[in-house]
Amino acid sequence: MAAAVASSLALSAFTLRGGADPSKPKFLNLCSKPTNLALTISPQSHSCQRNSLRILASVSVSDPGVRTGPEELSASILSKVTNSDRGVLLKEEQQKEVAKEAEELQNYCVSEPVKCPLIFGDWDVVYCSVPTSPGGGYRSTLGRLFFKTKEMIQVVEAPDIVKNKVSFSVFGFLDGEVSLTGKLKALDDKWIQVIFEPPELKVGALDFRYGGESEVKLQITYIDDKVRLGKGSRGSLFVFQRRGSST
Repeated sequence: MAAAVASSLALSAFTLRGGADPSKPKFLNLCSKPTNLALTISPQSHSCQRNSLRILASVSVSDPGVRTGPEELSASILSKVTNSDRGVLLKEEQQKEVAKEAEELQNYCVSEPVKCPLIFGDWDVVYCSVPTSPGGGYRSTLGRLFFKTKEMIQVVEAPDIVKNKVSFSVFGFLDGEVSLTGKLKALDDKWIQVIFEPPELKVGALDFRYGGESEVKLQITYIDDKVRLGKGSRGSLFVFQRRGSST
C-alpha cells in the first residue's frame, strides 16, 4: 500500500506545470533566454511597488470606460476559487469567468514581473484551470476518493530557491506529504524555470527520496502583494494566494 501511495503521489503532487508530461513532477512553467534572477531582482524592489501604485492610480473612477481595477479583479477571482478544491468544484461557466478576469488582470501586471520582489514568500495554490495539473493522478476523480489534499504550498526564497509541498491524507487517516526543492532561473522578463531535485515522500513512518531531477516552466502574468497568476506552456492557469493574506 505504501509503495503504491509513494508511486502515485511522487508522480503527481508536484505537477504544477503547464500541462507537460504528467509522469514528471513539476511546478512552474516558462520560455527563452536564461538570466541570473539573483542579479536582476534586487534593484527593482522599489520600482515594482512604485509601478503597482501607478497602476492603481491610473484607474480613475471618473472614467466611465473603466469597469473595474486590479484590486477588484483579484478579489473577484479569489472569491470564485476559494473553497473550490483548487478548481475541481467549479463548473465550466465559472472557470470561463475566472479565465476572463485573469486575462483582464494581466493588463495591470508590472512590466518585468520576474524582477519584482513580491514573488518571494509563501503561496497557497488555490486554483488551476486543469484540476489534475497540480497533483496528477491522485487529483483525478478516482484519485480524490482515496487521497484528500490538505495543503498545496509553494515557497519562493531569495535569491533563487523554490520549495513545493503537498500534504494529504490517505483514506482520511494516514497523513503524508510530498516535497520538492528546486533552483529558480529567470528566462526573460516574464518566464521562469525551476530545476527540482528528486522528490521526498513521507507517508506515515516512511520517509525517502526517489526518481531524478525534473524541470518546469511558468509565465508570471500578474503579481501583487496578495495574488500571483501563472500560465503554463500549454495554457493552464494557476492562481496563487499569499499565505496569511485575506480578500
